[in-house]
Amino acid sequence: MIIPVILSGGSGTRLWPLSRALYPKQLLSLTGKNTMLQDTVYRLASLEGCGPVYCVCNESHRFLVAEQLHETGVELGEIILEPVGRNTAPAAAISAMLVSKTYPGALMLVLPADHVILDSEAFSAAVSAGRAAAEKGELVTFGIRPNVPETGYGYIRVSKEGQSDKAVYPVLEFVEKPDKATAERYLASGDYFWNSGIFLFKAESYLLELETYAPSMLAACRDAIEKSVKDLDFLRLDAASFCASPSDSIDYAVMEKTALAALVPLDAGWNDVGAWSALWDVEKSDVSGNIKKGDVMVHDVKNCYIHATSRLVTAVGLEGHIIVETSDAVLVASRDSVQDVKVLVEELKRSERDEALTHRRVCRPWGTYETVDESERFKVKRITVNPGAALSLQKHNFRAEHWIVVKGRALVTVEEKKITLCEDQSTYIPVGAFHRLENREESPLELIEVQSGSYLGEDDIIRVDDRYGRQ
Repeated sequence: MIIPVILSGGSGTRLWPLSRALYPKQLLSLTGKNTMLQDTVYRLASLEGCGPVYCVCNESHRFLVAEQLHETGVELGEIILEPVGRNTAPAAAISAMLVSKTYPGALMLVLPADHVILDSEAFSAAVSAGRAAAEKGELVTFGIRPNVPETGYGYIRVSKEGQSDKAVYPVLEFVEKPDKATAERYLASGDYFWNSGIFLFKAESYLLELETYAPSMLAACRDAIEKSVKDLDFLRLDAASFCASPSDSIDYAVMEKTALAALVPLDAGWNDVGAWSALWDVEKSDVSGNIKKGDVMVHDVKNCYIHATSRLVTAVGLEGHIIVETSDAVLVASRDSVQDVKVLVEELKRSERDEALTHRRVCRPWGTYETVDESERFKVKRITVNPGAALSLQKHNFRAEHWIVVKGRALVTVEEKKITLCEDQSTYIPVGAFHRLENREESPLELIEVQSGSYLGEDDIIRVDDRYGRQ
């Protein structure tokens, strides 16, 4: 049996402004109707002997991840919550411990949640090709044959002596991202592959190698599981124990040191979508080489990627540019400079700008809200509550709220009173009053919320009851 383990802890800063810390790229629909996380799940359908899916994610993404996984209909093993990011090796260690306990002897297929793989059948064939080696205890990784001297990827050198083109190759070394001249030499040799970050191995084999090469990591992860707690659909790792683990990749912690590393070539239209230029590479362009998303109009524009989400975006006389528009930010960059978007994001974080963290449209386990307008003493939100969902029973110390229903039917609790509001009806929530908003209907509830008061921050919420386990 193969147990897929999807790693969904990344933040995707190079895809800002679409990707934000609280809404990263793996949870976005970038190349089709499904999110990248969902596409990762769907490509497992053609894989034989596939068991329940395990997923490791950031605690702040848990409800979005759970909702998107449930939408796929996949059988779930565990959704494991990381209290902090510790790179891929501890995430794989936690998963391996859980998998080996429930499915002794099973193989683990470790998959990043944010990769594009265009050919699912070729992907499944590559996994099948590596299965026998993994069953024997080897740690299999999947390498991409380079077609250009790419400097943005790590490389893996293999031994091809006595091997056919479709063999599982012994790994000789992992090498860091090279400069241009070195990458050209790698490409010419034919002995190097790009490192995809996808792995196949027995859970027990990985844990044995960790015992040898990263024992402190193994101990911290074991302690984090022993002190973990179940929280709704999630396994919440112990924060202190997990924070004590070294922060290393699977490559650095194990694969660069083990004598059991093997590589299977993967020719399946792979791309890690590490920057906006990658989307220009993987999507189909028009006759001028442009890719246009949303409401876009251009004149004399060539080889550009233009993405509009909330308004008309126009461009004239450009070539080789990236333009991405959201409701609160616009990015304009040369295609050759998009790797440096992360520099802008770091500056936004240092300036404590909300645009680094979230969009105006914010997802919650009960639905969404979007800030329409705000000033020093008021804020206007558009709120959508999913069918059967409810906000927490809460109060605010500094703001009052007015709710106007524009679609659906709302059940409103204010202190001891319950009222039903239909379309075009409204109510008032005084400062300090306990209140709750519920949608008991089978269609979404939409309303406008007007806040007023001396402080309008999202941390002015005191919850006394919440079905989603939030504090």
